[in-house]
Amino acid sequence: MSSELATFTVEDLVQAGVLAPPIDGNHGEIHPKASDFVPTGVPFIMASDLKGGRVDVQNCAFITHEQAASLRKGFSKAGDVLLSHKATLGRTALVGPCDHDYLVLTPQVTYYRVLDPARLNNRYLKYYFDSGPFQQTLAAWAGSGSTRAYIGITAQRKLPIVLPPIEVQDAIAEVIGALDDRITLLRDTNTTLEAIAQALFKSWFVDFDPVRAKMAGRAPEGMDEATAALFPDCFEDSELGEVPRGWSRAALGDCTAYLNRGISPKYIEEGGVLVLNQKCIRDFAIDSAKARRHDPSQRRIDGRELRTGDVLVNSTGVGTLGRVAQVVDLEETTIVDSHVTVVRPNERLTWNFLGLALMRIQPEIEQFGEGTTGQTELSRGKLAAIRVVVPPADVLARFDAATVPLRMRIAASQTQAKSLATLRNTLLPRLISGQLRLPEATEAVDHALATTP
Repeated sequence: MSSELATFTVEDLVQAGVLAPPIDGNHGEIHPKASDFVPTGVPFIMASDLKGGRVDVQNCAFITHEQAASLRKGFSKAGDVLLSHKATLGRTALVGPCDHDYLVLTPQVTYYRVLDPARLNNRYLKYYFDSGPFQQTLAAWAGSGSTRAYIGITAQRKLPIVLPPIEVQDAIAEVIGALDDRITLLRDTNTTLEAIAQALFKSWFVDFDPVRAKMAGRAPEGMDEATAALFPDCFEDSELGEVPRGWSRAALGDCTAYLNRGISPKYIEEGGVLVLNQKCIRDFAIDSAKARRHDPSQRRIDGRELRTGDVLVNSTGVGTLGRVAQVVDLEETTIVDSHVTVVRPNERLTWNFLGLALMRIQPEIEQFGEGTTGQTELSRGKLAAIRVVVPPADVLARFDAATVPLRMRIAASQTQAKSLATLRNTLLPRLISGQLRLPEATEAVDHALATTP
């Protein structure tokens, strides 16, 4: 292999002993099915489990050790680079240390295993797979845009990989890795903050812990006297079970000022109005990088503009149906397309309460879809009929005082992570191609990290 910047195919690197032959998961009858999944066991990794450059081994499916031992291939281990190549294209992850000897992959995912780290840095390989030029090549070869987009193992072995000298690979991995590490830290912090907000919501409005404590003659745990005084000391019956005395349950439609789907946009390449779609809603967050733009001169948007606090619900399709996210801040005029429903509270609920309530019942919302496979719809009527608890305004105000600051921190961290990801995506192809010198990239990264809390 040359010491200069050069391009090799995957096959070249396999033949040179740099990479092991890439392998995906098991096809055919021995492929594990949903009926095989168990609560704990060997992680069974799908494309959807590749999140933020890491493998989600906590929320993935699991199969038994016995079934895993019966499989022929697809056993991935720490240090492997994963690449999704079927339907969901181009997601990547670096398999980190975990409590399992190996992970089992679906046929959607291929592992790339570096055999000679003196010639190929595995983190560099992961970043190379993330780069725009490689992603464009992958999409073109796999027939991106089709629901059957796919690039098999044989075709993958022809994919190009640009390899600078190993010391340059190491430096690129370090520079881009610093950005990724900060993005990961921001996301992990957000996960903690979201858990705190949801835990308080569950305690107050699902388990009714303060009420139960007062019924038992105890002061509500972790609550000041003024807040505790707002909760009653007994329950009363409602049409959907007991609620704290003086509270009620109501249909979501009766607690909203606006509950409608978006428009069918007239898309343009530049300018216009930002349009959020199904792909923008994931893990309770909004990813505007996947949004498109609408020409308002072709179709008016009067009254369709999103507001802070609006809850967005994916309302068509399979796999994404029922996903929920909330608009916490807006950088520009934004709308949604006709596959997304906007839920906006009226004076009976606060935006913060409504968002956390719908996020909590997202799995339930996902079951409300109707229709045939591939054409599943979540109707406005189904959403409007969802029953929610309606606490008094003073209780909602105290809850907001405790949790809105957390959610604003989450929004700020999401903005910071997006900014760092944009910088990463800008630097990466220029570093790989040699158009940008490492000292310049290092300076840009150091400045970005110094200005990000």
